[in-house]
Amino acid sequence: MDKIEYIPKKLAEIVGEQNCLTSLEDRIVYAFDARAPAEDQLPLVVVLPSSTEEVSQILKFANQERIPVVARGSGTGLAGAAVPSAGCIVLSTTRMDRILEIDTANLTALVEPGVRNGQLATAVEALGLFYPPDPGTMAISTIGGNVNTNAGGLRGLKYGVTGDFVSGLEVVLANGDILHTGGKCKKDVAGYNLTSLFVGSEGTLGIVTQILLRLLPLPEARRTATAFFKEIESAAQVVADIIAARIIPVTLEILDDMSIQCVDDYAHLGLPRDAGAMLLIEVDGPASQLDVEIAQITAICQKNAATHIEVAKDEAHAERLKAARRTTLAALARRRPTTILEDVTVPRSRIPDMVKRIREISHKYQVEMAIFGHAGDGNLHPTGMTDARDEEELGRVEKAFAEIYQAALEMGGTITGEHGIGTKKRRFLPALAGTVGMQTMMSIKKALDPNNILNPGKIFLT
Repeated sequence: MDKIEYIPKKLAEIVGEQNCLTSLEDRIVYAFDARAPAEDQLPLVVVLPSSTEEVSQILKFANQERIPVVARGSGTGLAGAAVPSAGCIVLSTTRMDRILEIDTANLTALVEPGVRNGQLATAVEALGLFYPPDPGTMAISTIGGNVNTNAGGLRGLKYGVTGDFVSGLEVVLANGDILHTGGKCKKDVAGYNLTSLFVGSEGTLGIVTQILLRLLPLPEARRTATAFFKEIESAAQVVADIIAARIIPVTLEILDDMSIQCVDDYAHLGLPRDAGAMLLIEVDGPASQLDVEIAQITAICQKNAATHIEVAKDEAHAERLKAARRTTLAALARRRPTTILEDVTVPRSRIPDMVKRIREISHKYQVEMAIFGHAGDGNLHPTGMTDARDEEELGRVEKAFAEIYQAALEMGGTITGEHGIGTKKRRFLPALAGTVGMQTMMSIKKALDPNNILNPGKIFLT
């Protein structure tokens, strides 16, 4: 029996034939993620385990046979972390989708990795609780994928990212051993913080099979507003001024003129099409303080020449305003055949400088580039509209992004705030981490995965 027959047969014995996918049609579905352009490869086989024990058996077998294993959630990643490597097993956690416990006394939730972000948010809100991380794909992205990429979201400014809410993990290591980290204790400094080690590791150190998450009380009230400006530099300055005024909104998002026009074409929201930029602003907390904060924010917007300010009258109105931001990527994707969404972060005070540099770089290379993102926490998404079939234009887009990464580093920023490294940014990581940083990370990888079976080729070039 050759390898192509032997491996699926052994895996089917673990997960059942119906959960071991080998057809060309099935494997194509798992050959790519949400990024573009991509050099996708077909996995050898796709397995869908339903338990930690099944994951453990899969990894024991894969480690013995030196078969690469790529963990995958919903495939909404944008950096290539879940894209198959040659001859690999794709391990999909989507069947492991149970909310195991919501502990209202300790404000925690224990979930399996296949639970969808929006599913969890709805479940805890029904109990008056709140899970803040809300990536743009929260309706379909899984908690396991959020943990592996340390995903952010629109509420990251005030509440932080996924890793800020992970209290403990169950992880299956490369050899099949099962590791438990963290717990429900608010304070615990016993030994190394292994929980944080696995958050954001993109499946290169172990396969997460359970996640203990911290919850918060549901905020009493929210206020949502939008403000429009003639120039994006004015909007960027508002972001800096709001933070300087010691106001921390839950959401502070920016869209440039191209984004506004594409969103209006797509969602028909009646946005002012002649605006140069839009800010989406939301505050939450005790109802008594929100009117004061919105008034302060409105005054800052007016000082920076806002042309129009709209405050939501109710929750339905607020959702309509927020739709402009949540539909941005889908709207931009309709403009050209290929949409390349990027992710850089700078200190919040440098947002005006970074916006200016992105504009300069896009003009230098004569590429069409929109700017939107989580301006309140310094995380911008410059987005190139191109056509992957036009190699010359695609080359200019790639050169533009390389300069944008460099500009972010020069401003004390980073090459990724929430999308991760995957395959997309491996060659830029050494400039950020340095020689000792790279050696340290690679030493950790080698110690936990000596046979390099877990997501090989991701994060590191070798």
